[in-house]
Amino acid sequence: MPALAILLSALVMSAIVGVRYLLTSGGFAAWTRARHPGLYAGMGAQVRRELWWSLWSALIYGVPAGVVAWGWRTRGWTKVYEDVGARPLWWLPVSVLVYLVLHDAWFYWTHRWMHRPKPFKLAHAVHHASRPPTAWAAMAFHPVEALTGAVVIPALVLLIPIHVAALGVVLTIMTVQGVTNHQGWEMWPRAMWRGALGDWLITASHHQKHHQRYNCNYGLYFRWWDRWCGTDEGLGDFTRDHARAAARSEGRAAR
Repeated sequence: MPALAILLSALVMSAIVGVRYLLTSGGFAAWTRARHPGLYAGMGAQVRRELWWSLWSALIYGVPAGVVAWGWRTRGWTKVYEDVGARPLWWLPVSVLVYLVLHDAWFYWTHRWMHRPKPFKLAHAVHHASRPPTAWAAMAFHPVEALTGAVVIPALVLLIPIHVAALGVVLTIMTVQGVTNHQGWEMWPRAMWRGALGDWLITASHHQKHHQRYNCNYGLYFRWWDRWCGTDEGLGDFTRDHARAAARSEGRAAR
């Protein structure tokens, strides 16, 4: 029965998204503990809350992905292709860029909408309850917010051709960007995020200011929407968060 097959596909996709989240966030959280010992000290309750909301988000993300995956395999609904020769080779990198640009636009405007008083109180406050966020906060969303994020890539594959490997690249960038923007420190060399690339690409230093100020720096991959709309407030720094982490560690050691 199609209904049962669709349900199974959705559950499998939810499991895949959940495992991907656990492995990616867990890996970057472990790197954070090695690179900045004590940064997450005393934040066990917050991390558990981030895990709870993120795993619910994984379930929500898996539903549209599972439905579309079933439609791709059984009904040919999508524009995803497997034969690399089916499209010009130049389209492989271009399709990745097109998906990132469109996803970034969707994220910017839905994210700004989430900061209006009613949507913020209803949904987005869940994400901003992490003060400061950790690597585990990448998918810590209220179900309403999770749904706005869950539909964009499934919608794009219905409309814009992309090779299955290129789609994997998009999903990898999306996952890593979500985690590293919240991990609490800047992993890229200073020459990158303070240089010409950093003027256009979003890294943790840019998104960190959003979690401090709330009313700026709404983008996901690129800074241009923030620039065009006057919401780019530049780069933040992690001095205050790291100082608080050091104070927490000293307090625990003194007990």
